[in-house]
Amino acid sequence: MGYPYKLPDLPYSQDALEPYIDARTMGIHHDKHHAGYVNNLNKALEGHDDLQKKDLYELLADLDSVPADIRTAVRNNGGGHANHSLFWKVMKPGAGGVPSGKLAEAIDSTFGSFDAFKEQFSKAGATRFGSGWAWLSVNGDGGLVVSSTANQDNPVSAGLIPILGLDVWEHAYYLKYQNLRGNYITAWWEVVNWDAVGSNYSAVQVALGISGFVGRIKSSWDKIFG
Repeated sequence: MGYPYKLPDLPYSQDALEPYIDARTMGIHHDKHHAGYVNNLNKALEGHDDLQKKDLYELLADLDSVPADIRTAVRNNGGGHANHSLFWKVMKPGAGGVPSGKLAEAIDSTFGSFDAFKEQFSKAGATRFGSGWAWLSVNGDGGLVVSSTANQDNPVSAGLIPILGLDVWEHAYYLKYQNLRGNYITAWWEVVNWDAVGSNYSAVQVALGISGFVGRIKSSWDKIFG
């Protein structure tokens, strides 16, 4: 992910996640909202040659190094681009179910069971006031963490690498579910691509062997978001 940033293609058709996520929502979400974040991020970075040489991880992981006059724009639009790029990848038609392998073992070890994890993650999304995201991330010690962030904030700004994210902005669900965010969250579990999430988890585990906290976080970010 480097400047100038580009809108990635959806890995499936806009109607592929029906009936859980409707085609009209997907079209507006990807073609308008995500595209807007990409365009506004590129606009914010115009004339900042030093920042254009950094990738998105470097910008979001060290927002204090971004000039104050564009910091909010980079935080919001850079986060929006990164968050949505992950969001599309962790869904697919005919998915859902439960994770397997090392990720399943880690979820059971951390949360007690998949159902307990699912409840905690769903609560993080349902109780996020206003707009934001729910996340499953990996910390620097390799542990799993459920959290939520406001607006388009990305967990990398807090030293975490997200491997699963759920958009709970109203634009993600309001056309179909209106004010019933909980119904949207319940439906979303039916399209979670656990193969992709498991691959993300494996990428982080491999990266943990790289010397230096920043180095290993950067390596796993590239594999997940690149």
